[in-house]
Amino acid sequence: MFGIDPLYWMLMLPVMLLSFFASFRVKSAFKKYSQVRTAFGITGAQAARQILDRNGLNHVEVVETHGFLSDHYDPTKKVVRLSPEVYRSPSLASVGIAAHETGHAVQHAKSYAPLMLRNMMVPVASIGSNFAWIAIMAGFVIGMMGLVKIGILLFSAVVVFQLLTLPVEFNASAKAKEMLTGYGLVSTGELAGVNKVLSAAAMTYVAAAASAIVTLLYFLLRAGLIGGRDD
Repeated sequence: MFGIDPLYWMLMLPVMLLSFFASFRVKSAFKKYSQVRTAFGITGAQAARQILDRNGLNHVEVVETHGFLSDHYDPTKKVVRLSPEVYRSPSLASVGIAAHETGHAVQHAKSYAPLMLRNMMVPVASIGSNFAWIAIMAGFVIGMMGLVKIGILLFSAVVVFQLLTLPVEFNASAKAKEMLTGYGLVSTGELAGVNKVLSAAAMTYVAAAASAIVTLLYFLLRAGLIGGRDD
C-alpha cells in the first residue's frame, strides 16, 4: 500500500539517502581509525574498565559480545558489552566507542534525565514499533479511521523515543571525549580521530530520528490529520 505511494517515496527518499550516508560514514571512520593505534596502547576493554573505575562503577562489568559494532550498555544488568573489534583492539576507534558506551553507564549512575525518560519509553516504543504499521494499514484497508489514529498514536511513541535518544547519545559522546583526555587515556592530539568516529556514529541517530519524524508526517498527511486528506 505505502510502498507504491509516490508521496511516501517523495518524503522518504531524502531520509533514506541520509541513512545510507550515515552508515557509510560510520563504517569508513571506524575502518580508518581502527588502524590508528593509541599512543598508550590501551584496548577498548581497558579504556572502559578504567573509566568505570574512575567513576566508582566497579560493579559494572565489561564483557565481549558478538557482532560487528554491536557495542552497547545494558542498564538492566549493568554491563558494558563491546564487540570483538572494540574490546580487543588498542585503536582510536576502539577506545572512542568503548568510552562512549561507558558514558551511558555514567549517565545511568547519575540518573541523567533524558536517559531515564528514554528507558521509561522503551516498552511503549516497542509496542508502537511492532503494532503501529499493522493498525494503520488495517485501518486504511477497512476504512476505520479510529484504528488509523490509534496506530499513529502508537507510532508517535517511536518518534518520542528517537528524539530522546539524541541528547542521550550526544551527551555520552561528549563525556567520552572529556573522560578520555581527562584520565590521560588518549592525548589531545589523538582526540580529533576519536571525534571523527563518534561524530559519524552520531549521524546514524540523527538519521533514525529523521526517518521516524518523516514517517509520522506521512501517516498524518495520509490520514488527513494535517493538510487535508487526499483520497
